[in-house]
Amino acid sequence: MKKYILLVLLSSLLFTNNVKGQARGIKIGYIDMEYILEKVPNYAEAKNQLEQKAEKWKQEMEVKKSDISKLKEALKTEKVLLTKELIEEREAEISFQENELTEYQQKKFGPTGELIVQKAVLVKPIQDLVFNAVQDIAEAKKYDYIFDKSSDLTMLFAAKKHDLSDRVILVLTRSEKREQMSKKQQKIEEEKERKQEMLEDNPEMSEKQKIADERKAARLKIVEDKKIAADEKRAATEAKRKQTLEDNLAKRNGTVSDKTITDSPKENSSTEKTPAEEKRAAVEETKKKSIEERQKIIDDKKKAAEEKRLKTIADREAAKKAKEDAKNNKP
Repeated sequence: MKKYILLVLLSSLLFTNNVKGQARGIKIGYIDMEYILEKVPNYAEAKNQLEQKAEKWKQEMEVKKSDISKLKEALKTEKVLLTKELIEEREAEISFQENELTEYQQKKFGPTGELIVQKAVLVKPIQDLVFNAVQDIAEAKKYDYIFDKSSDLTMLFAAKKHDLSDRVILVLTRSEKREQMSKKQQKIEEEKERKQEMLEDNPEMSEKQKIADERKAARLKIVEDKKIAADEKRAATEAKRKQTLEDNLAKRNGTVSDKTITDSPKENSSTEKTPAEEKRAAVEETKKKSIEERQKIIDDKKKAAEEKRLKTIADREAAKKAKEDAKNNKP
């Protein structure tokens, strides 16, 4: 009967709004309160504690039932040996314990028992938060009605695109995060959220944004590669200049003479290297290794960039083909 009244009320509301406001279509959404509660960490933790309590109460009841069963079995076995007064006394004890068990069960699991009361206390604050979040979403997105799928209202069909449960969860989690943010961080986060909601509401814009982000990433990669190449060129020039200074200083100090270099190459080859020559050779070797390492890094980055570019092209072609297929398959 309650469901029927709700359905009649909903139908009358929709008809009234359709008559009054034909300038725009009626916007309806729904949430699943049970789904939302499962996703809220505080509720999940408190629910787990409550379930542990309920399990403990059930175990106590099972022990009590077992004791009553033992008393009944003992009475059945010894009944022929007992007097009428003893039998009545034991039956009264069994009846008393059964009444105690029934009262305990009602106290813990009855309609007004501890389990129901504590569950209501647990759910109420979260329901208030959900209600406030739904109100904010309804005002921001211009919804006329938002229903609870898990309530008594029977929903014969509900398209997933009208399900606002995940958006409500997002609002709740954002509220917790914002409490730990500065005003500047909150402003940045709000702007990011606004853009994200725009993309969610407009799938075509989301696809365009994805392509724009990929192009931007490719441009940044080119700039980064150019910067790395410039840094390497600058490092090589600096190493060459430093080596030239060291050679000039060695000649000036007489460590390496011009005559020895020009006139006696054969003699130098047969004698041991001077400290300057050893140092120069070490610098050359280091320089060579550094250039090889840089070249390897450049090659690896070029290879990664090429792979990413090919993947981007492939993804773009696949998205384009999927879009064309969807367009062609439309009735």
